[in-house]
Amino acid sequence: MDIESIARLARLHGIGDAYHDYRGELRYFDATVKAALLRAMGVAIEDPAAVAGALRGRELGCWARWLPPVVAARAARVGLDLNVPLADAAADFTWAIELAGGGRRTGTGRLGDCPEIWRGEVAGTALSRRRLEIPEDLPPGYHELTLAVSGREVGSSRIIVSPPECFEPVQIRGGGRLWGLAVQLYTVRSRDNWGIGDFADLERIIRWLAPLGAGFIGLNPLHALAPADPARASPYSASSRRFLNVLYIAVPRVEEFATCAAARRRCEDEDFRQRLARCRADSLVDYPTVAALKLEILALLHEDFRVRHLANGSARAREFRDYVTAEGVALDRHACFDALDMHLRATRGTESGWQNWPEEFRDPGGPAVERFRSEHAAAIDFQRYLQWLAHRQLDEAQRLARELGMPIGLYGDYAVGASPSGSETWADRDGYRLGAEIGAPPDPLALKGQGWGIPPQDPVLMEERRLGDFIDLIRANMRHYGALRLDHVMSLFRLWWVPAGGSPAQGAYVHYPLYPQLAALTVESWREQCLVVGEDLGVVPEEMRRAMPEFGVYHYKVLLFERDHAHYRRPGEIVRRALATVTTHDMPTLRSFWEGQDIELRRALGLYPDPESADRVAQERERERAMLLAALRAEGLAPSLPAAPTEPFTADLAAALHAYLSRSSAALAAVQIEDLLGMVDPVNVPGTHLEYPNWRRKLCADLEDVERHPEVAQALAAIARERPRASASGG
Repeated sequence: MDIESIARLARLHGIGDAYHDYRGELRYFDATVKAALLRAMGVAIEDPAAVAGALRGRELGCWARWLPPVVAARAARVGLDLNVPLADAAADFTWAIELAGGGRRTGTGRLGDCPEIWRGEVAGTALSRRRLEIPEDLPPGYHELTLAVSGREVGSSRIIVSPPECFEPVQIRGGGRLWGLAVQLYTVRSRDNWGIGDFADLERIIRWLAPLGAGFIGLNPLHALAPADPARASPYSASSRRFLNVLYIAVPRVEEFATCAAARRRCEDEDFRQRLARCRADSLVDYPTVAALKLEILALLHEDFRVRHLANGSARAREFRDYVTAEGVALDRHACFDALDMHLRATRGTESGWQNWPEEFRDPGGPAVERFRSEHAAAIDFQRYLQWLAHRQLDEAQRLARELGMPIGLYGDYAVGASPSGSETWADRDGYRLGAEIGAPPDPLALKGQGWGIPPQDPVLMEERRLGDFIDLIRANMRHYGALRLDHVMSLFRLWWVPAGGSPAQGAYVHYPLYPQLAALTVESWREQCLVVGEDLGVVPEEMRRAMPEFGVYHYKVLLFERDHAHYRRPGEIVRRALATVTTHDMPTLRSFWEGQDIELRRALGLYPDPESADRVAQERERERAMLLAALRAEGLAPSLPAAPTEPFTADLAAALHAYLSRSSAALAAVQIEDLLGMVDPVNVPGTHLEYPNWRRKLCADLEDVERHPEVAQALAAIARERPRASASGG
């Protein structure tokens, strides 16, 4: 292996040379890992001739084009670098910009007058890199630049001009501090839902908390999963991040439920009622049964909709058709995917996911899929109907939150990637690299590193496509929310790629177009009036630390991580532009943390490299508890607290920690509903799959009882006193 050529080729594809681990030690990536990742990217490196050819091709791809595919600009004026063949270095040029909102700007110049940045030879061609400054003030948005040299068009670029910073509600810009409740929606129990939290439960939570002064409700990702295999329940391994999980539909809220006699009769059937009662009573979400119950009734409602509305061209039918038209090809492919996935599973016993399908169905534009479309049009239309219902109910929840005075309303979560067998990757086979998975290098919470089973997107192709896919996904996710959390926000700059079948510890970082993505994110933030929170836990590169405040992306501060070796940060030491929380869905609950039950659980699941590691964590935990008590006492929150870190967890301790959180300088503070209820079992244990029932554990009480829980009411009232809701004028 020509290590130097592999290293050059790797750099040209965004693969890094080294990184600083969580201890601060510099670690270099092995040439064999780089080679494996190049293969995953589809780069031919089987022999020296192939490597040389790949190098030449990539260098030409980077340098032979006159303009970059996409350019980001923070200020109103745009500058970009041109790759100019020396033969044209003195030529005249004309540029034209088609503005996003309409209108056109043009200008002329001489290439010889543009400052030269670099000169050299690439693949036998002498080049001069020159800087072109556009002497025009451009508004925020996406603009199209074309360049003509000596009368011939030589290239075009998408120009992304971003506002100075991401959107913030006026209440926050005026100095206000908001609080909210974080809820994994599927965990919600209620006397009316069908064994899984739904959009009707979400509305009930809004009606409960808005009068108490809450500014937002934080949610898990609501991305579409796999109706054909509902047991695949991780909200962070979406089938598609553009569409919604249809199991969140509140079936009785669907308009057709009131008119469909067949659906109501089925719901009154004794067998149906017993299955539904068992789903409600179960302490874990029974996804297969929930899906069977809901989809059976929803299919009846769809038939009623077709007869009563589509056949008659009613106003409701027009609303549905407008939605289908607006969603276009993306919805068409997602609906086709779900219908085909369910059909193959039902008729052939095929495992869910396109990688398990017969080869003929793996091409979304192939003849077999086209035949399926024509033969199963009603099944595909049913999937469109489900997405329409889900989007309508989520939109109604956000409208309700705003009507009741919540400055943010719903705070959504955008997963870092999609399932390798889902509709997102099926619809875009070229955009995802299935020979690798993304994850994280070793850190204190996962000493073996993490592999998330999610294929990475190809950064080279992202730029070639001028970030179109990224923009579409962000826009689709922001439309229902007043704030959006970007899971693993470091992915805007780099992702930890692990070659397929390899150890997560033996991966490497691959870099992405940070500033163009941030510029697009800022444009979309203002377009949708949506605040942006970046989940920046783990190994955070300095480039990301600088870029987040520069673009007004909020940090994600977890109280239990906000410490050094000697003390926890005081509330006033937390940065203002942040969402602060005590724990997260990937961490033990507050009670489990205090009692050390998470350590014993991880020990039982074999998640420590050796027994000594578990012992060290237990010893460190006792020190952390002592530091936590010291921090609470320093804030005057000592009354009724445990006298020593070895004493049992109490509701007073939870209240003190939430008061500590509420006093923080962070503009947003989120309280986990599990911590208000004093729950022990986590909803997710990172590093496990079947060993623990991840994403299934429900809350310990029905929502109707939680609303009346005296300790919950007392805790929320104390938080609201610390963070009174600011007025729309910012006062």
